[in-house]
Amino acid sequence: MALSGMRGLSVFISDVRNCQNKEQERLRIDKELGNIRTRFKNEKGLTPYEKKKYVWKMLYIYMLGYDVDFGHMEAISLISAPKYPEKQVGYIVTSCLLNENHDFLRVVINAVRNDIIGRNETFQCLALTMVGNIGGKEFAESLAPDVQRLLISSSCRPLVRKKAALCLLRLYRKNPDVVNIDGWSDCMSQLLDERDLGVLTSVMSLFVALVSNNNEAYRNCLPKCVKILERLARNQDIPQEYTYYGIPSPWLQVKTTKALQYFPTVEDPNTRRALFEVLQRILMGTDVVKNVNKNNASHAVLFEALALVMHLDAEKEMMSQCVALLGKFIAVREPNIRYLGLENMTRMLLITDVQDIIKRHQTQILTSLKDPDISIRRRALDLLYGMCDVTNAKDIVEELLQYLSTADFAMREELALKAAILAEKFAPDLSWYVDVILQLIDKAGDFVSDDIWYRVVQFVTNNEDLQPYAAAKAREYLDKPALHETMVKVSAYILGEYSHLLARRPGCRPKEIFAIINEKLPTVSKPTVAILLSTYAKIMMHTQPPYPELQEQIWAIFRKYESYIDVEIQQRAVEYFVLSRKGAALVDVLAEMPKFPERQSALLKKAEDAEVDTADQSAIKLRSQQQTSNALVVTDQQHVNGSILGNQLGLVKMPSQKMEASTHNQGLTKENGAVSKVDPEPTPSADLLGDLLGPLAMEGPPAAPVSGEKNMISALEATPDAAGALALATVGDQSNSVQPIVNIAERFHALCLQDSGVLYEDPYIQIGIKAEWRAHHGHLVLFLGNKNTSPLLSVRALILPPSHLKMELSLVPETIPPRAQVQCLLEVVNLRASRDVAVLDFLYKFGTAVVHPTFNLG
Repeated sequence: MALSGMRGLSVFISDVRNCQNKEQERLRIDKELGNIRTRFKNEKGLTPYEKKKYVWKMLYIYMLGYDVDFGHMEAISLISAPKYPEKQVGYIVTSCLLNENHDFLRVVINAVRNDIIGRNETFQCLALTMVGNIGGKEFAESLAPDVQRLLISSSCRPLVRKKAALCLLRLYRKNPDVVNIDGWSDCMSQLLDERDLGVLTSVMSLFVALVSNNNEAYRNCLPKCVKILERLARNQDIPQEYTYYGIPSPWLQVKTTKALQYFPTVEDPNTRRALFEVLQRILMGTDVVKNVNKNNASHAVLFEALALVMHLDAEKEMMSQCVALLGKFIAVREPNIRYLGLENMTRMLLITDVQDIIKRHQTQILTSLKDPDISIRRRALDLLYGMCDVTNAKDIVEELLQYLSTADFAMREELALKAAILAEKFAPDLSWYVDVILQLIDKAGDFVSDDIWYRVVQFVTNNEDLQPYAAAKAREYLDKPALHETMVKVSAYILGEYSHLLARRPGCRPKEIFAIINEKLPTVSKPTVAILLSTYAKIMMHTQPPYPELQEQIWAIFRKYESYIDVEIQQRAVEYFVLSRKGAALVDVLAEMPKFPERQSALLKKAEDAEVDTADQSAIKLRSQQQTSNALVVTDQQHVNGSILGNQLGLVKMPSQKMEASTHNQGLTKENGAVSKVDPEPTPSADLLGDLLGPLAMEGPPAAPVSGEKNMISALEATPDAAGALALATVGDQSNSVQPIVNIAERFHALCLQDSGVLYEDPYIQIGIKAEWRAHHGHLVLFLGNKNTSPLLSVRALILPPSHLKMELSLVPETIPPRAQVQCLLEVVNLRASRDVAVLDFLYKFGTAVVHPTFNLG
């Protein structure tokens, strides 16, 4: 900003700086703005010097953070001035005060274009600078062709061509669809032969942007890029001013190497050989020195070269050389170099046949876990996680467990998750896996998510040989004086299911198991109390005939919690007490949990969602967008004998609702924001204990055999009081010309014992339900399936809740398409205990028939 000779501007700036407080500054600014506004009203009396001075003052006021809502036209008019001082002010102030959408920019386009196509190089530079700073669609449409001609002109000086290349780059980034680059591959090929390194560096920036969008169109430029690298690597014809600490133009080397990474392969053998010779020279010529600036420049070139080596899938010998070089970097004292070494070594894990070479540096990588810099510790953890396999899993997991005790709190959750995943993926035997998970919970219980102990329970349930060992280990941990609550959960669950396998071991009789678990009851939270109640019921079930003393102790606990304020605990206590008085029927009802279906680990998915890949070449994972409607429609459902399979009903994640999708009976999946059909696996319904175990059962196993369910129903029907305690009731179906093809009362009884199934079905529609309860809050999904090739019209659903239930049903579409299924969310809040049930009043029209069934909902 040339201020020489502008005494008024200098005095104004001095006055502002001398203000004692913000209020004085504002008064001085307001006074000056008023003066400028008055002088601009009488523009004819202004000399060019005065106009320039006042516009400079406006810019200074704007830079101080004050609004300047006038004088824009006066600033723009200076662009047309014939002299450089006025034109400079006009361009600078216009660039600062106006954005690309300002209407006044249309006025200035012609003046800017005249400067660009003119012969005054100084004016050309000013115009190109402003166009590049502002960008904008109108500038791109009007001025991009002129900028392109300026760039390829052989009569322009390098300074102008550099600015033209950068200006065109800005316009292309802002408006790639407006800037016409058709046929530019030949022009870029010629520009890459430029000998001036300043122009070449600017052109290479433009080339990187062009080739990132369409590499095929510029394949003829690939040999030119290799020649540029050769020239720089051999330090041929490089001016001294472009050599930085002995490194020839490191910025151009970095950009050229980055551009080559956008080409899938280098097909020409001569070009490929020349390129690898250059890369070999870079790898051999880079080392760590004391000069920080030289290190920064040489390492910038080196790491881009490493990325290119990985991209081109070089020979194993060169890969080994890269890993050896990175191994030296992770051992130096400079933290920035160690970080880059670990990060690039992690990227190299993506290359085949490199993992064994990286394992040679495992000791040094483990040492990096204790680095004072947390970012280095995170990179070391990522690298260990990626390089782990069957051969080194034990060593790495044991080191992670040792490090867990001293790790930062910010890292412990990620550390625990990755240790659990590695133990699961590479366990030499399942007993070792159980040991690792229990150690994790013992050392960092606060940072072990529920998914981790859910997963170990699934493994124990599915492997009979593992059950006695897991129960014995759980019993050992319960002897510890200080025990994390998560350990209480998993130990109580495992002992509830399998403690009878240890009955002959000392200290493992049912009374002793109950006593040691019951010691934890007063100190645990409500969700854990619910699991302990389930454990007591299981212990009682396994001791048949029951020990009278033990039975009385457990009944006393159930009676204590029958009036507990938490609805979930109260319900469990009441139902377990009633069930425990059924005698032999208790064994059928509370049988061991069946095996979990095989499915992908939830831990792996959780780790993938939390992973942040910093590699430039990594693929961006597309995640489906949330649905905006309240009802989801799924077409082309599979049918058997014209009906939608009841056991294929799946729970989907509805928008703005915190409901987890069940993975073992999921019949739907989201892809790119849409809901589509996948092949579901039929799964039986969950048993009563599975329902009452809450979160574990929602992820968990399929049902117990149907015979157990029938026994439960018959047992309840045999005792009316018990049925009343479980709030079972029926409502007769209203008469319709279309009759249901299922027994509604039996379906209602069945759904009292499981969380999903068919509620109602007739020749035209099938209505299913899936429920998830958390304490007194329930999330239910109604599945409305059209079984015919014609749509169901005038669909209406009305919930008639009793006084103790607060229920809200999402929007039900008026039409259900042919062979489609609609899912509607129902939110339920249980305000108090009651035997009354809600009623669903449903109506739809099929052809001329109006069907109006009414039935119990729960």
